[in-house]
Amino acid sequence: MKITGYRSLSTVHDWGRVTGDVNGVQSGDTTPVPVLIIETDAGIEGVAVGPHDDVARVFPAVEGEDPRSVIALYDRMLDWVFKTGHSGPVFGTIGAIDMALWDLKAKAAGEPLWRLLGARERFVPGYASGLEYGLTDEELGELYGRFADRGFKAGKLKGGRDLDRDLPRLEIAREVLSRNSRRPALMFDANESWNQAQAARYVAAIEERIDLTWVEEPLRRWDAAGMAALRGKVRAAIASGENLTGLEQYRPLLDAGALDVVQVGNVWGITHFLRVATLAHGHDLPVSPVAYNANPIAHAAAAVPNLLTYEVQDLHFPVGLDVDQEFDDGGIILGDRPGIGIVVDESKLSPLGSAPTLPASTGPHVRPMRAALRLVAEPDVIDVPAVPLRPVS
Repeated sequence: MKITGYRSLSTVHDWGRVTGDVNGVQSGDTTPVPVLIIETDAGIEGVAVGPHDDVARVFPAVEGEDPRSVIALYDRMLDWVFKTGHSGPVFGTIGAIDMALWDLKAKAAGEPLWRLLGARERFVPGYASGLEYGLTDEELGELYGRFADRGFKAGKLKGGRDLDRDLPRLEIAREVLSRNSRRPALMFDANESWNQAQAARYVAAIEERIDLTWVEEPLRRWDAAGMAALRGKVRAAIASGENLTGLEQYRPLLDAGALDVVQVGNVWGITHFLRVATLAHGHDLPVSPVAYNANPIAHAAAAVPNLLTYEVQDLHFPVGLDVDQEFDDGGIILGDRPGIGIVVDESKLSPLGSAPTLPASTGPHVRPMRAALRLVAEPDVIDVPAVPLRPVS
């Protein structure tokens, strides 16, 4: 079997609500979902979801190769771009190709990826995380109620700008999730919006009323010394890592004892997750994937010995993607469809055009100018409308 080509497509995830975090809120209810399909001469195709802007640059590293050599091809892709570095969009592209190759390998074996990777169980424990920052308190309760209906007993909320807003919302989530547990696990995600002193004061104030399981990205992703110091000032565990690309970016944090929970982004691919999980396991630390559309890393998460929990952001899937998963008993139940379980209805997708789309000027993807530089609570980002997506002219 040889890799012969690829198709780059696009769909959307319709959340039926706005999504966002302390840095900003999306302008509408939908978000784009890039889809990559890797073609072979055997007629089997591999599917991946996630940004892959540099696919034309990276694809020659795997063209003509046997996709079942996926681990060797992952390193070949890293070597292909080593002079200019593999962070950001390049690493995302490598992750998307890697995901599609694992899908191909499992399809060729006629097995779901979770079984090919050696998992014993198809169930992946999870926690609710609705990217709910732009919702009203009532909408928040309704959203987490739907997660509670599926058995979830843990949840994460976004915040970090206004304690008077964040505390009641944490209490709402605790009350709703208490349907399934006397002490539901509550996590709080600041998305890199604090400095060290702010983080210590804010988390300490929350912990006067809420028992936090972890605080996520309290400081900049690379601040090993700061997060190590913060661990000694708060009771909550410190979780971070979703935006790190490559093992070399994790090593300083692990060497400094900066993390209690090692996180990994879905969009960086299967091989990256497996390697980070092994690195974390060597430090006796648990790993927790940060979600993306269709939860593709759930298959790998089922196979590692140190999985803590998996972020679940929605109970539905992007338009045109039939995903072989169910949500029940507070987690993800993976199916038996070969590969990562995604079937693409291309009639509902569109080719990614040559003209890129500029992101909105505000939203969760943009770090505010005064992040970590605020003395008092200020007008919240949810009060400032985002500028919608616009195409390049």
